Amino acid sequence: MTTARNEFVDYVVELMSGWATVSVRKMFGGYGLYREGLMFALIVADELFLKTDADNLARLERAGSHPFVYQNHGRTVQLSYWSAPAASLDSPAEMSEWCQSAYGSALRAKAAHTKVAGAGKPGKGGNK
Repeated sequence: MTTARNEFVDYVVELMSGWATVSVRKMFGGYGLYREGLMFALIVADELFLKTDADNLARLERAGSHPFVYQNHGRTVQLSYWSAPAASLDSPAEMSEWCQSAYGSALRAKAAHTKVAGAGKPGKGGNK
């Protein structure tokens, strides 16, 4: 784990410890949270955001979550990370459930990226 974190980051990592070993890396004024080298969440301004995709987005929306957005050269950019439901920050069991969902999204994104990157290469499912 990275040193020089804030109390919120430490709290979240401890809350996730029953689910998995989570490592933290500083990035872009925030922190990336990783399981086995795969980023599944981020913390910015003491707010936790979880990786989303078509499989878990509706559930996060129903839980009252909102997307992570930032400004870049006058444009609003939205990433595939949504805020963690407030209740998850009070319950290790609920946090584990949401982390598993976010990690699943990260795994699916990695698999899709690997499949696209391998397309067209001999022996990788592309043209031979």
